Amino acid sequence: MASSVGGDAGEGEWLKVAELRAMAEAQDPHVKEVDNMTLRRFLRARDHDVGKASVMLLKFVAWRREAVPGGVMPADQVRGELSHDKARMGGFDRAGRPIVFAFPAKHFSANRDMAEHKRFLIYLLDKICARIPRGQDKFMCVVDLKGWGYPNSDVRAYIAAIEIMQSYYPERLGKALMVHVPYIFMKAWKMVYPFIDANTRAKIMFVEDKNLDETLRREMEESQVPEIYGGKLPLTPLADD
Repeated sequence: MASSVGGDAGEGEWLKVAELRAMAEAQDPHVKEVDNMTLRRFLRARDHDVGKASVMLLKFVAWRREAVPGGVMPADQVRGELSHDKARMGGFDRAGRPIVFAFPAKHFSANRDMAEHKRFLIYLLDKICARIPRGQDKFMCVVDLKGWGYPNSDVRAYIAAIEIMQSYYPERLGKALMVHVPYIFMKAWKMVYPFIDANTRAKIMFVEDKNLDETLRREMEESQVPEIYGGKLPLTPLADD
C-alpha cells in the first residue's frame, strides 16, 4: 500500500529516489526539472517499485509539458469554469492540510466543455497543492453534493477528474469527505467507483447529515470550520485566491 503520510523519508527511500531519477532522466532529460519530493510521491504511489514509478513519472512529465506548456495554467484559460464557482478554498485541517471545497451541484453536463474542464482540474489541483505547507504532502477535499440532481450528473467529467488526480497528482489527496449526498448520486457513483484505485478509495468517507457537524469539528479546529457549516471561516473563491 502506498505511504499515507508526508513525513520524513529514510535513507533507503532517498536512495530509491536517486535511482528513480537516474532511470527516468536517461529516458527524458526533462525529468531534471522535477524536484525530489515529487519523485518521492511517485515512488510511494508505486509501492517503491522504481521501474513502475519511472513509467508513471515519465508519463507525467510528458503530459505536463503538453497540458501546461508555460508551467502555470492561466486563469483566462478557465474563465468559464471559474464563473460557476464550483470550488472554493477553505482553511486547514488538524493535520495541517489545506482544504478545498467542491460543489458538484454547480456543474451541469449539458454545458460542460471537456477540454476546459480538464484545464480547470489542473488549475484547481495546482492551486490547492501550492497551499500545502512545508512538512506536509497532502490536501483535504470536502465534496458537498447539496442540491445535486440528474442535470449535474456527468460521469465522464468525474472519471476525468479521478484519472488526472491519480495519474498526475499521486499521493496528494489526504482525505475526501462526501457530504449532503443524495440517494440518486449513488447511481453515478457506482459507474465511477471502478475507476478509483484502492489507495484513493481508502481516503474517501461518506458522511451522513446527522454526523456532519461532529465530523467537521473532528477534522478541523473550530476556527477553520466554514461559515456555511455553522463556523466562522469564509470560503475563498478560486478567482480571488
